[in-house]
Amino acid sequence: MMPDQEHPRETVDRTRLAAELAAAVAELGAAGVASPRVDAELLAAHALGVARGRLLLIDTMRTAEAERFRSLVAERARRVPLQHLLGSAAFRHVELAVGDGVFVPRPETELLAGWGIERTGPGALVVDLCSGSGAIAVSVADETGAGRVIAVERSAAALPWLRRNASAYPVVEVVAGDVTDPGLLSELHGAVDVLLCNPPYVPDGTAVPPEVSEHDPAEAVFGGGDGLVVIRPVIELAAALLKPGGHVGIEHDDVHGAAVPDLLRADGRFTEVTAHDDLTGRSRYATARRR
Repeated sequence: MMPDQEHPRETVDRTRLAAELAAAVAELGAAGVASPRVDAELLAAHALGVARGRLLLIDTMRTAEAERFRSLVAERARRVPLQHLLGSAAFRHVELAVGDGVFVPRPETELLAGWGIERTGPGALVVDLCSGSGAIAVSVADETGAGRVIAVERSAAALPWLRRNASAYPVVEVVAGDVTDPGLLSELHGAVDVLLCNPPYVPDGTAVPPEVSEHDPAEAVFGGGDGLVVIRPVIELAAALLKPGGHVGIEHDDVHGAAVPDLLRADGRFTEVTAHDDLTGRSRYATARRR
């Protein structure tokens, strides 16, 4: 028997990557996904186990990879969040583990995190309220010399994700607590340098995409009839926790461009109240300084 008859060369069925991507883009576009091309490429890279930039160097997919890709695309077409399918969400310079039970961090929150990072000096004490996945807290720990970062979250479903993401950063402490509790972190009254918060702020009844309504926890999205039910006690708590001259930043809905700065001014314990827009020009967060 000839050697190649004794050990026949294995053949692997393949399919063209370009054709698979085109079909995926069409399917996702028809399903109403906002960025079908980007999502299709990220899912293809995930199925192939490569970085998205490497797709330019790949012509074909093995049959098993193509089947995995098609399955992921079908899930995305059902509006399962892209980040759930990838298992992670990019936020500033870090990758955060996310999944069922935790709010997927949004790019606009990177602006609030960046504002806080710019005001965090070496050894600073930073508090991140409504921490969720820990996006803000982890970014502060990753990009600054903060001495202590306290991440507060009340959701039993979100806390495991927060602890997982914070575990690589010794300065981050996870606290299970409710930001509407006036006694929260009472031992730190007057000691905090920077306080940041991305609370639930969407007014009840507001129409949201299926990725949000069916997958993000409602308690992390909706903030009561006017969207300010959590923000009001957060402002009160910030005033108690911050040291004189300390900074606070709070994300809010785009309908709150005047309401949240007005609440900060009305409290009477803040100065330098400033409204900030996101990159699309929508009102997104308000900042102030403790008198």
